[in-house]
Amino acid sequence: MVYESRETELRKVSLNELPGGPEAFELAAKFCYGVTIDLTARSIAALRCAAEHLEMTEDLEEGNLIVKTEAFINYVVLSSWEDSLLVLKSCEELSPWAENLQIVRRCSESIAWKACVDSTGKPKGSAPNTSPDRWCEDVSVLRIDHFVRVITAVKAKGMKHELVGDGIMHYAMKSLPGMMKDVSPSPGEDGSASKWNCGPCAITAAKRDDPCSSLERKDQGTIVESLISIIPPQNDSVSCSFLLQLLRVANMVNVSPALVIELEKRAGMQLEKATLSDLLIPCYNKNGTMYDVDLCQRLLEHFLIQGPIDVSGPLTNPVVNAKPIVARLVDSYLAEVSRDENLSLTKFQALALALPGSARSCDDGLYCAIDSYLKAHPMLSEYERMRLCRLMDCQKLSMEACAHAAQNERLPVRVAIQVILSEQIKLNNALANASSRDHHYQPVIPNTKTLLEETPQSFQDGWENTKKGISALKFDLETVKTKYLELQHDMEGLQQQFDKVIDFKHKSAWSSSWKKLIKMTKITTIEKARSGSPAIKTPKRWRNSVS
Repeated sequence: MVYESRETELRKVSLNELPGGPEAFELAAKFCYGVTIDLTARSIAALRCAAEHLEMTEDLEEGNLIVKTEAFINYVVLSSWEDSLLVLKSCEELSPWAENLQIVRRCSESIAWKACVDSTGKPKGSAPNTSPDRWCEDVSVLRIDHFVRVITAVKAKGMKHELVGDGIMHYAMKSLPGMMKDVSPSPGEDGSASKWNCGPCAITAAKRDDPCSSLERKDQGTIVESLISIIPPQNDSVSCSFLLQLLRVANMVNVSPALVIELEKRAGMQLEKATLSDLLIPCYNKNGTMYDVDLCQRLLEHFLIQGPIDVSGPLTNPVVNAKPIVARLVDSYLAEVSRDENLSLTKFQALALALPGSARSCDDGLYCAIDSYLKAHPMLSEYERMRLCRLMDCQKLSMEACAHAAQNERLPVRVAIQVILSEQIKLNNALANASSRDHHYQPVIPNTKTLLEETPQSFQDGWENTKKGISALKFDLETVKTKYLELQHDMEGLQQQFDKVIDFKHKSAWSSSWKKLIKMTKITTIEKARSGSPAIKTPKRWRNSVS
């Protein structure tokens, strides 16, 4: 470099492109002057790249620095789990030298070989302290491109897909701050609707604003895209919760749409394993709803249209068995997002109807969601409220839900009556079944006191208020019936009076006609008498008849 500069008074030479920087150059200079240097896993990669850059080959000196460093890497570094990880970590600052010199590849394969386990669960190779849990923690410190190299290597060497998935999930949790859950699970997350009188509840604040800078968002986008590309194809390789959390981050950092669709498909195919907090993914469109309801709709569609089951699995269809679980999950999700004032009735209805009716053996969860929506949207018209209530089947409500619905003022009156009638039908059927089983029929519930003693405490608590509501409805029905009977009686009286008037008018017309006929007869008789005609003697009975 001094010779090529052609400067007579050159006092300084810049080695800006030297890999490893001043530390590597100092070690190389000491080696040239015969000073003993210590080769370590932390410095060997930089020293090997610096020796390559300085052209310290065997052509100039036997046992030069390139040979020394290569021997240390091959015989010391690659035989140790810890040293391989340290060297691979140090290669992050040595691109592209470390790649071109195959240091990254050799360390990745060494780590993969030591991380792989055989069928007995014991590590292979010379890494006796390596365990499935430890390897996940150790490789999580690597840069994403080197981590991908390690995962690719362990998959090629036959590591179980569950262990590969564990490594990916552990890496994501440490590398992506957005993977931490910011929505705490709500009560009744399993889809049960055990708490009816849910007071006003503020929606969990979703993080709409992205706190990351553009550079951090770009780095996180690269990590997310890389992780999606290396997830094993088996459904049980990573959890559904992880996929949904990764999907949340993907939407936040604007990942490629094709990869997002793939992620949605994979999450939807195991939707029965998700929880409510997993589904509460914020909608990053500021003009939209608080939570991404459209995303939940797409996940549900992927769940319903997934292909045939794996031939290695059980013969029963897992989709059929999982539908009730997903139905309870969707009902819980609807109950949570229904509090959003921006959620339209159409979206609520579409999500509720996405599952077939056979998926719900009980509509308690759906009723709880409908009640919550009515509470958050008090300006709905009567038609819209009826349209909303048609989503549930009153005959699928439990006694606890019926007790609440019968006194729910937010429900249309027709729906409340349907609930009461359906409950009456259930009781009648229960009595009929009991009587068919026992020829000596005994009343199942002889009186109200026994009913309260034999029903759950939650039903007893609401029974008194329920009786008042039922009594009020019965009183209103009796009042309407009484008024109807009174009107019917008045109508019959009016009809009789009308008939009398008609008969009277008819008789009056005949009486006037007879009077006219008698008068005409008298006039004719007088005229004949005056003309000399013999008088006609009127018979007595005719006279009496006329009189």
